[in-house]
Amino acid sequence: MKLAFFDTKPYDKPGFDEHIAGTDIEIKYFETRLGEDTVQLAKGFDGVCVFVNDTVNEKVINELYDLGVRVIALRCAGFNNVDTKACFGKLHVFRVPAYSPYAVAEHAMALLLTVNRHTNKAYIRTRDFNFSLSGLTGFDLHGKTVGVIGTGKIGRIFAGICKGFGMRVLAYDKFPNPDSGLDYVELPELLRQADVISLHCPLTDETRHMIDADAIAQMKPGVVLVNTSRGGLVDTEALIEGLKCHKIGAACLDVYEEEGDLFYEDCSEEIVADDTLVRLISMPNVIVTSHQAFLTKEALSNIAATTVDNLLKFERGEPSPDTEVCYHCERKETCRKTRDQKCF
Repeated sequence: MKLAFFDTKPYDKPGFDEHIAGTDIEIKYFETRLGEDTVQLAKGFDGVCVFVNDTVNEKVINELYDLGVRVIALRCAGFNNVDTKACFGKLHVFRVPAYSPYAVAEHAMALLLTVNRHTNKAYIRTRDFNFSLSGLTGFDLHGKTVGVIGTGKIGRIFAGICKGFGMRVLAYDKFPNPDSGLDYVELPELLRQADVISLHCPLTDETRHMIDADAIAQMKPGVVLVNTSRGGLVDTEALIEGLKCHKIGAACLDVYEEEGDLFYEDCSEEIVADDTLVRLISMPNVIVTSHQAFLTKEALSNIAATTVDNLLKFERGEPSPDTEVCYHCERKETCRKTRDQKCF
């Protein structure tokens, strides 16, 4: 199998090179992202490996199919950038649903601790031998209420970390997990009670902008919002208004809804044209990291291992019910994976 690997970063190669050793998978690494202007690079390949900011729309999918590509391997959990309906019957799509839920949950807590105790500001001050404590006051997490929206593996692990800090945990999920031991409430109740709200759900048509002006209006004054999932879950303009009027006390963002042209790139020598992101980063109570919550050695190794396993199973014609996705997957009555079959 020949695989075209798009949006390659230096940290991607070691894990994939290690896991394809001894297999018949051959990888060609491309630094460019997959999109309408670059899809022809996939000519002569059996599959493509893509990441969160690659564009896999209907036009790209049809061109991939015409080029002979038959499989798309996502090296991430989310697949909102892939038109799965256009893929059906043409290209099989695989993802990595659980590369390291601990990595993402731990990063969410790191962001929360940093914005609360201002350790980022303290670090900069002490580098200049400024040891003033003015403006560095935080609050105890112990005894506060955290609202966890989305209780998959990452959300449950984050909830466990919060319990370790002595926080009260409320949870919301469209499909509650009865074995999680979490206290589930309806979303309006969570928004009303939570001192901290952390998002751990996928981006779908239903969840897009779930945190909008109406949701923010229901929140406690001074609430801290954490998002390590997908930028589109939050209406950024509504978030900025919430920050400006002090309804939102702080925001921790590892994702941004218009991150595609910026994140993972060095823009330090450029004038960034995205005024919305510039406004966010300029705010003293906002922390933005560049979609790095997944970035641990363990996660990178797991991503490579699962992706290679997905490709080998596809090559052998074996079903992968836990990792293959298509537009039927949310429709249980038409989902073939319940019968341990491939999506088509």
